[in-house]
Amino acid sequence: MNELSHWINGKHVKGTSGRFADVFNPATGEVQARVPLASKAELDAAVAAAAAAQPKWGATNPQRRARVMMEFVRLLNRDMDKLAEALSREHGKTIPDAKGDVQRGLEVIEYCIGAPQMLKGEFTDSAGPGIDMYSMRQPLGVAAGITPFNFPAMIPMWKMGPALSSGNAFILKPSERDPSVPLMLGELLKEAGLPDGILQVVNGDKEAVDAILDNPTVAAIGFVGSTPIAQYIYGRGCTNGKRVQCFGGAKNHMIIMPDADMDQAADALIGAGYGAAGERCMAISVAVPVGDATADALIERLIPRIEKLKVGPYTAGNDVDYGPLVTHAAMERVKGLIGSGVEQGATLVTDGRDFKLQGYENGFFVGPTLFDHVTRDMEIYKQEIFGPVLSTVRAKDYEEALAYAMDHEYGNGTAIFTRDGDTARDFAARINIGMIGINVPIPVPLAYHTFGGWKKSGFGDLNQHGPDAFRFYTRTKTVTARWPSGIREGAALNFKPME
Repeated sequence: MNELSHWINGKHVKGTSGRFADVFNPATGEVQARVPLASKAELDAAVAAAAAAQPKWGATNPQRRARVMMEFVRLLNRDMDKLAEALSREHGKTIPDAKGDVQRGLEVIEYCIGAPQMLKGEFTDSAGPGIDMYSMRQPLGVAAGITPFNFPAMIPMWKMGPALSSGNAFILKPSERDPSVPLMLGELLKEAGLPDGILQVVNGDKEAVDAILDNPTVAAIGFVGSTPIAQYIYGRGCTNGKRVQCFGGAKNHMIIMPDADMDQAADALIGAGYGAAGERCMAISVAVPVGDATADALIERLIPRIEKLKVGPYTAGNDVDYGPLVTHAAMERVKGLIGSGVEQGATLVTDGRDFKLQGYENGFFVGPTLFDHVTRDMEIYKQEIFGPVLSTVRAKDYEEALAYAMDHEYGNGTAIFTRDGDTARDFAARINIGMIGINVPIPVPLAYHTFGGWKKSGFGDLNQHGPDAFRFYTRTKTVTARWPSGIREGAALNFKPME
């Protein structure tokens, strides 16, 4: 049995708590490793070591910190295949999807190479008689990230990249379900030149999370996961005086107008609804066709596309469309919600509950599932399913379709498919959701814009990556200075390079 570790002070360290969690191969249902779960004492020791290392890193020239990020990008590209295989083995994603996971994290690291520009302060000459005024962006000290299982490469990099390049030390508490890639990221950052202790990867469960929330040295916390846990972390972290950003659940709607290209819309829904087995916070889980004719035309196109989907393990090749869910419990939860949809009166068009794959009968697979005639009061509409389940809610007109998305408690992402520019502009202007797609099903912003949902999908006033990330991981100090006038004698004639 492979026993994993923590990454502390630049090396692998065995856990000492005596507690472990199983890491499964989702395709076979077999335990492939076990990961140590840190105690409060272990977490506190990692924070103390990070705090001791941080001042020197914070005082390092921002351009030199950026060079570490530059080398990290090179190493990520070098080890892309290795990272993707490890990710797929523990999460269940297909290899192309796993590479996409790494790539979208890598793009944020590329953006962090420009940290010197983002960290520049402001200056006012002669704010008063002989007075200059300027501001500085300075690191917080020690920050922490608590990241989910569904993107074990991307989201840790979204958190650690801006934090590290801003001069902070960082404590990463990844998901215990697929911890290998975060540990590999620690190895690569050390190889890239990051000093020991600046990144600590501490595996754990709620005990480690609570230790992060209560440790007085941790100045900021970033979290991605479910809304109930996001609310818990946000509340407890803020109560303890920390800067906190938490991103929770989602129920993303895609409105299909009668004038939309139905084939384009159907293709978009297949990818956005069933890709990664639906285990994406930006997955489209609700299709909202406007009018019965639109709905009928959409369902007619979806069924043959769903029937062609290839579900299997990542080892079956790159033509696999999606793999298993991450755990047996996740599989059973999704099947239970499908059952509730049937009981509450939705039309089950395709049923994935009995999907079995020869040779992988114990894997955590759920086949692609499609519902029609779903209503607001059904659990499959209200809850985030996080599985390969697409619900169709029929709207009589545009205003009713808009209301479905606007009235839902989640506000992460949404999309509209239409050929009409006026409708698209009205939708983008009025919708109360953080990320909008117009003929784009999964509107995840690129690294130089910010990512964040509204309503119960996001807690805190600053988003992930983009300029907001550097605001979150730094604080502003403003200096007002007056100096005696006069010119000192002496001059330096040589050009001295920056140290």
